[in-house]
Amino acid sequence: MNWGSAVPDSALWLAEAYAITVVVLVIAALLLARYTRWGNQFRRMAWPYFDPRRTVLPLSILASLLLLTIFGVRVTVLFSYWYKDFYDAVQNLDETAFWHYLRVFAILAAVHVASSLVVYLVGQTLDINWRSWLNDTLTDDWLDGRAYYRGNFLENPVDNPDQRIQADVTTFVTSSRTLSMGAVAAMVSIVSFTKILWDLSGPLTVFGAEIPRAMIFLVYIYVLVTTALAFWIGRPLIMLNFFNEKFGATFRYALVRLREYGESIAFYRGENVERRTLGLRFAAVIRNTWAIVFRTLKFSGFNLAVDQTAVVFPFLVQGSRLFSGQITFGDVMQTAQAFGQVHNSLSFFRESYADFASFRATLIRLTGLADANRRARALPVLDAFSSGSHLVVRGLDVRTPVGEALISELDMSLGPGDALLVKGPSGSGKTTLLRSIAQLWPYTDGSVTTPVGDVLFLSQRPYLPLGQPNTGRSNFDDRRLHDALAEVHLAHLIGRLDEAADWTRILSPGEQQRLAFARVLLIRPRTAFLDEATSGIDEGLEYTLYDILRRELPDSIIVSVGHRSTLDVFHNRQLELRGAGQWTLADHEG
Repeated sequence: MNWGSAVPDSALWLAEAYAITVVVLVIAALLLARYTRWGNQFRRMAWPYFDPRRTVLPLSILASLLLLTIFGVRVTVLFSYWYKDFYDAVQNLDETAFWHYLRVFAILAAVHVASSLVVYLVGQTLDINWRSWLNDTLTDDWLDGRAYYRGNFLENPVDNPDQRIQADVTTFVTSSRTLSMGAVAAMVSIVSFTKILWDLSGPLTVFGAEIPRAMIFLVYIYVLVTTALAFWIGRPLIMLNFFNEKFGATFRYALVRLREYGESIAFYRGENVERRTLGLRFAAVIRNTWAIVFRTLKFSGFNLAVDQTAVVFPFLVQGSRLFSGQITFGDVMQTAQAFGQVHNSLSFFRESYADFASFRATLIRLTGLADANRRARALPVLDAFSSGSHLVVRGLDVRTPVGEALISELDMSLGPGDALLVKGPSGSGKTTLLRSIAQLWPYTDGSVTTPVGDVLFLSQRPYLPLGQPNTGRSNFDDRRLHDALAEVHLAHLIGRLDEAADWTRILSPGEQQRLAFARVLLIRPRTAFLDEATSGIDEGLEYTLYDILRRELPDSIIVSVGHRSTLDVFHNRQLELRGAGQWTLADHEG
């Protein structure tokens, strides 16, 4: 090795290796995306981020990381030549050369440390940017078209979408980088160190037959056979890792649900039921974990045995040539180092199989979520329009998921100031009617036209976002907020408007419903749908709230679902659902 020209030689080598690697990577990516399922899944998850038509920054970061990875291989190659020269100096007892090569080592070591730190920084930059983009993309996709809700109506709803976004995105991004750059480094190392082994290899006689360049053939045969066996042993890890994520997320959901419904569970003394539920779900986690442990024992045990055998391989083959004087001690050490690099590079695919299995499971879960979102948005939806000043429903059919009729051919029209009360026995479709009008229920036909302006739906369980201080306050001044809270008898919350908290746990159900009425007073919608919106409030306060509502919004259309007769006075029309598709619509004197 001519160390005086190491820098220009390395620059030329780096340029050639980089160009060849880019071409090979592009071809490999196209072939994998076209002919393998996981390659196509990876393209779906990755290409939108790297698409240069969106921005060139991701591809620039990736190109830099690829260059640094290949540069790392070049430094390793230089270390290989250093091993030869240094140990030759030791064998020849050449003190001057000894100290010279230690100085060379110091330079190589400094370059190696610096490049490793830069690789880490660039790799983490790619991970963070990609993870942020993918998190936003999947979250938007989940929310788009209310897929997060309508996905519940699919024949096979996706499990734990929250876990897929939170955990699987991170795993996918990190694994994509480590596996792809690891494969690049492995392939470049194989080519580079195979050339070194070719120059160092000599003939070997086996059963009377002489094998030229024996080292090359032995290392390839050895690694290829062991890799095939490792793939066979490790293949079940793909589905085991998939189920590990699924069962773990299911158990975690049960724990979150226990915390969310803690009060109800405590009132019903449901601890034993919850304990059994948690026990069963955790048992599934443990069974799958043991299956992974036993499979990993076989897989890792095989890999360790292969790696330990490979340590002495080059010395066995080159030992006789050293002692016969055909090669130097430095040649043997370079052979051992080069053999180790080729072996490790070829073994990368074998040893990374467990990581690849986990990566495949993550790909399945992420593409499964994307497919479920697409199918959820494709579910039927009621035709909805916004026009004029009337709420008009035409030919509305509402069915159960199994096809039984709840409401058939409903036609009605409500004008400004009208208030409709929807009544009927349990299961007749009152809440489902509102879901259909809100375009949430997929088992429906017909059309609805709402007045131009805000349309507000109040469910029995009000929506209180987590939020941060001042979230949503920019549209209303403090005076209006204070007045609205005072009108719904929540004046004690006025001083806490800037407090960020989990209000669903702090406020009682009745307080939450009153807060929803305050929202109506602030937004002043043209149309408001109230689904059992006063079920947690006593009749006296319910009367007060509806009285305020009709007084403050005299021209708004109100549609209420309720059972109490006290609501009759505030509604001039009444829709009674009788089940099996039957209904009656009549005027009612308030």
